[in-house]
Amino acid sequence: MPVDWRRLRSEFPSLAAWTYLNTATFGQVPRRAVQSVQDHFARRDRLACGDFIEWFDDMDRIRVLAARLVGCRPSDVAFIVNASTALSLLLGSLDWKPGDQIVTLQDEFPNHYYYAADLRRAGVEFVETPFERFYDALTPRTRVVALSTVNYSTGLRPPLQEISAFLRPRGILFYVDGTQSVGALRIDLARVHVDLFAVDAYKWLLSPNGAGFMCVHPELRARLAPSVIGWRSHRDWRNHDHLHHGAPEFKTEAEKYEGGMLPFAVLYAMGAVIEMLLEMGPEVIETRVMELAGKTRAVLRAAGAELPADRSPYYDSPIVAARFPDRDASALARHLKTRQVLVAARHGNLRVSPHFYNDETDLDRLASALRQR
Repeated sequence: MPVDWRRLRSEFPSLAAWTYLNTATFGQVPRRAVQSVQDHFARRDRLACGDFIEWFDDMDRIRVLAARLVGCRPSDVAFIVNASTALSLLLGSLDWKPGDQIVTLQDEFPNHYYYAADLRRAGVEFVETPFERFYDALTPRTRVVALSTVNYSTGLRPPLQEISAFLRPRGILFYVDGTQSVGALRIDLARVHVDLFAVDAYKWLLSPNGAGFMCVHPELRARLAPSVIGWRSHRDWRNHDHLHHGAPEFKTEAEKYEGGMLPFAVLYAMGAVIEMLLEMGPEVIETRVMELAGKTRAVLRAAGAELPADRSPYYDSPIVAARFPDRDASALARHLKTRQVLVAARHGNLRVSPHFYNDETDLDRLASALRQR
């Protein structure tokens, strides 16, 4: 059955007052996700948390949903509170030697810079490169490549399958942050080998802060030790009447990285969103989002903007970056906000990021507001 996009907008109350074209900063949380949080707290009141172990059964069902969404196995999925947690787990666990390299792309999200740059004190070389010179930047000393499915400031969408096929035979670990696309664009980790794939769900996955997941490939799990060790680290943690005392025996599943209690409320919300996306159909969502992104580019061109998408095919993504020769991007974003149009400015770009809950009337309002000086 075709999606009724107009009716779907009613799931997002903020859209009644705002022209919201800023999902690359925050996704709008649907009513059903908020209801799932309220249901969880009502259940706590009703049962006095006496069923808390069953909450973990619910989390396992959400694990299955997350795995379906990105094309991995449920055993690969661990819940995280943000993407920084995943990258820190990886970079903090490796036995670095002077001369080792970490490579990322130019204009990447700061997550990819900060920990890697801090490792310079251990003699690790941190390399930032434009995509045009990416393959030339890789050497026999490169141990990790860290990048995003879509660049947060430019909209660059690197060819993950091609990159993965290049890195794997060379033994280079591949870390990918899917925060800026999962929920809008499809990915199939069964086809694209990624050693560690992280998703912070508060953007395109339309969830509250604190909800997220990572997919850890079984080959990496065999060598990647947990960085958080707690009461759920032991493989028999569900036997909570007789918790194990002593050194934990870790499971082989990615769950071993969670350690302790989970932020249940926000994970229930994320589960409700993923269920909604799977019901709608990820292919249908991607088609709609990319259609709106194409129309967004047309609006910005008509307003006099220069777009990287017009120079390279790798910028075909829902994050539409634009530069106006005679207008400061930050000032322009503030101007648009006074017209109830929310976009963002990043590194000199005006960044417009429509999701499936947007429609052509939003783009008409954007065009009108751009014409006003």
